[in-house]
Amino acid sequence: MSRTHDAGSRSPGGRPRNPEIDRAVLDATLQILDERGYADLSIEEITRRAGTTRPALYRRWAGRPELVLAAIGSRLAVPPPPDTGCTLCDIGESFDVFLAAYRTLRPEVLSALYVDCLTDPSLRELYLDTIIEPARRSVGRTLARASERGDLRPDADLEQLLDLVGSFVHYRALFAREHLTDEEAWNAIELLMRGAAADYAELLAHSEALEAQHDDGHHVRLDQPR
Repeated sequence: MSRTHDAGSRSPGGRPRNPEIDRAVLDATLQILDERGYADLSIEEITRRAGTTRPALYRRWAGRPELVLAAIGSRLAVPPPPDTGCTLCDIGESFDVFLAAYRTLRPEVLSALYVDCLTDPSLRELYLDTIIEPARRSVGRTLARASERGDLRPDADLEQLLDLVGSFVHYRALFAREHLTDEEAWNAIELLMRGAAADYAELLAHSEALEAQHDDGHHVRLDQPR
C-alpha cells in the first residue's frame, strides 16, 4: 500500500490541496538532490525553497523517503517503447530508457535512498514501483515483441533477460561512483543478444540495412557504441 498522498486529494477539512505547493515542493526536492545529494536533503531547506511549511509538506508525504520517491517519479518519464520491426534497434533504444532514467540522478542518491527503504516493506515496494518497474515494463514489452516475431530463441527466458539488463544498470547505480557509459551499455546488450537471439547475424544485418537507409540517427547499431 502506498504511503504517499495523491496531489489532488483533499485536506482533513475537505478543502482541495493546492497543486502549486506540490509542484514547488517536488521541484525544490529535485534541486537539492542535484546539488547536494540525498544525505544533505533536509525538510527545512525544502520548505524554505518551496515557500511552504512543514505541516503542509507532511500532509502530502509521510516522510523524507516518500517525498524523494515522489520527486524522482515526477522526473522519470518513461516513453512508449519503440516498435520499428527492427529488434536490435528497438532493444537498443529501449535500453536507453534504463540509462536515461538513472542518469537524471546522482548515483549516491539511489543507494542512500534504497538504504532508507530497505527495512520497511511498504517503502521498499514503493522504491521498486517508482525506480525500477516503469522502465522494466517498457523494455519488457520490446522483448516480448521480439519473441513474438521469432527473433529470440524459443527457450529464451524473457524475465531472466529483463532481470539481467535491469540488475546490471541498478547495480552500477547503487555501488559505483558513475553510471554506465554508452560503450559499457552497448557492449552488455550485444553480449546478451548474442546469446538470446535466434540468429544474431541476421538481426545485425537487418539493423545495418536500416541504418544505411536512414541517416537521421533514429536507428542504432549494437556492434558499436553510439
